[in-house]
Amino acid sequence: MHTLAEIEGAIRASWGFDTADEDDGWTPGNPSRGQCDVTSLVLHDIFGGEILAADVFRNGQRAEAHMWNRLPGGMEVDLTRDQFRNGEVIGEPSVRQRPARFESEHPRYHRYEAYLVLARRVQERLSS
Repeated sequence: MHTLAEIEGAIRASWGFDTADEDDGWTPGNPSRGQCDVTSLVLHDIFGGEILAADVFRNGQRAEAHMWNRLPGGMEVDLTRDQFRNGEVIGEPSVRQRPARFESEHPRYHRYEAYLVLARRVQERLSS
């Protein structure tokens, strides 16, 4: 069994441009940018619990959505919150149901494919 710190290290080392949400401003200097959805799914695979989502506001306007996890013991884990560097405010979260299946026709299916890449990389790092 791995510690949360070991899992966090494996996830952070596994992020890349190919796992970031496209057109979301990912850079090597801000590696958590655009990784929240896939990261929350990988953490959910490992720990279970709940996936949380909230709107993100910039200058009072909704700018995007953000996702993170609440572990079974109640602790919230957000490995990508540090992507917000311009005074963004994260709204009140709600619990999101994880889809039982991901259909290839879904307009965001490419994010499921990015999740599979991230999950494989994290598993390889944790296995070595």
